[in-house]
Amino acid sequence: MARKIIIDTDPGQDDAVAILLALASPELEVLGITCVAGNVPLPLTSKNARVVCELAGRPDTPVFAGCERPLERPLVTAEHVHGKTGLDGITLPEPGMPLQDTHAVDFLIETLRSLPPGSVTLCPLGPLTNIATALTRAPDIAGKIAEIVLMGGAYFEVGNVTPAAEFNIHVDPQAAEIVFRSGIPLVVMPLDVTHKALTTRARVEAFRNLGTPVGHAVASWTDFFERFDMAKYGSEGAPLHDPCVIAYLLKPDLFAGRHINVEIETVSELTMGMTVADWWRVSGRAPNAMFMGDLDADGFYALLTERIARL
Repeated sequence: MARKIIIDTDPGQDDAVAILLALASPELEVLGITCVAGNVPLPLTSKNARVVCELAGRPDTPVFAGCERPLERPLVTAEHVHGKTGLDGITLPEPGMPLQDTHAVDFLIETLRSLPPGSVTLCPLGPLTNIATALTRAPDIAGKIAEIVLMGGAYFEVGNVTPAAEFNIHVDPQAAEIVFRSGIPLVVMPLDVTHKALTTRARVEAFRNLGTPVGHAVASWTDFFERFDMAKYGSEGAPLHDPCVIAYLLKPDLFAGRHINVEIETVSELTMGMTVADWWRVSGRAPNAMFMGDLDADGFYALLTERIARL
């Protein structure tokens, strides 16, 4: 029985790879892809999601546009990392498949209400604006969600867009706070894990050597994407952040972490969007998230390459 998921995303090259991984995996049934403003503005994220679905040969996947700005703050984007389109690195055709008429938040609410409790896993790969808006507007859907497996936050790696905050949480800290206080089971893929999922020349060339349009696109995206991180961190490659979420659904034993309390800073401008992770369990606060700390990078890339080869 395939696991029902909804991917909430702001593509982004690493988001694109995560979507491809999900669409290539028969264990997962992608009910829809909801788009949010983040890496680039909403018109581009909702276009990019459709470009990726068509690349995967899955134009039947419904794509919905959602919130175009964070709940309370101006939108911060990341073209300096992902390029002006959000998917720089290779030119792909304009999507022929339509954007759905329904707003992403309405799709989330209607879909969750129509299904039995605990039957859908949400997979947010960007700012949490759509998810928080849905939970605020329809609190009854919380019980319908099996778990939320998200990419966001950091503890030991602190921040990548401010000294204290990771991009997805920084863009909409108020939304993150709503999600982290929702009581829904959370699995968090912070920078602490994703920075261990680094591309290497061999890993990028393994995608290229698949000899398929999808393999070529993934190699081109990672080539583009890694230039920024290599210059910034002095690392030998770039972290593929978002595919960690989908990889966890397929092979949870690739990851290790702790069930701890995680709070979101929403008051201090200095540390706005910080994920205050009680890794050492010193706060006395009740755990609310499985916060990952490590992964088997070779196993992760083996899974990714094997699945991308199917498309």
